[in-house]
Amino acid sequence: MSETVTLRSVLQEANGLRPQSLLFTLFGDYIYARGERVTIRSLIKLLALFGISEQAVRTTVSRMTQRGWLTAERNGSVSHYIFTAKARQLIQDGRERIFDAPHAAEEWNRCWHLVTYFIPEEHRRARDQFRRELSWLGYGMLTNTVWVSPRNQQREIETIAARLDIQNFVQTFDAQAEGFMSSAQLVARCWELGVLNHDYCDFIARHAPAANFYRAQFAKNEAVDESECFARRVLLIHQYRKFPYRDPYLPLELLPREWRGWEAAALFQEYHTLLAASANNYFQSVVTN
Repeated sequence: MSETVTLRSVLQEANGLRPQSLLFTLFGDYIYARGERVTIRSLIKLLALFGISEQAVRTTVSRMTQRGWLTAERNGSVSHYIFTAKARQLIQDGRERIFDAPHAAEEWNRCWHLVTYFIPEEHRRARDQFRRELSWLGYGMLTNTVWVSPRNQQREIETIAARLDIQNFVQTFDAQAEGFMSSAQLVARCWELGVLNHDYCDFIARHAPAANFYRAQFAKNEAVDESECFARRVLLIHQYRKFPYRDPYLPLELLPREWRGWEAAALFQEYHTLLAASANNYFQSVVTN
């Protein structure tokens, strides 16, 4: 078998990953859809594929319980761990961000949506959170208090402002650029697309060879190691899940010619689906034993 798809290479890529981060990925892609409960014994076996020790799993689960992410439910002598309501909401938001992200560039009406604010220092935490969520929505910072997007997301802005209780400090506008910067210059000022595109290229280089291998194996109906499929699928989503929070999903005419974001998204969707049956089989074999 090609070295690109062995568990040894999975361990190399997983080196340095935090157990808590892997647990969120595991719950989000597997446990969330299956009753949201799992034993510590199952978690130990599943995370061992990524070089996470039993002690590290137990310590992480204990800390996540203390922080209100997990709760334990005893059934006789066995404890099942379940995500709390706030953790389930976080996972649901993440799943929507990843799997409901745009799959192609939208047409642009050449209109910009502007968000401007003056949030007093006593509301600094709300201001910082507002900036983070503007970035997650794909808005770019034109100045410290003016953010822009080629897509009007007024409803989302209103929801965030209401949740943070800063409606009185926020204003929005629709506008067309008539100044001295070209669209390309404005984009370069508001978003670091070069860095993002480099990371997309790295993601493709990491996962395309293995995706090609498995595609060929399944086409020939040849057997595959289901534990490898599971490990690869967890690592895939773990490495992709931050992109939908970083990518502004700009219209085609605002993207650089060498843009690889749509290619990475297509690879993720295909590869994630390709491994699904075998990965799910392995997961079920662990949690039902």
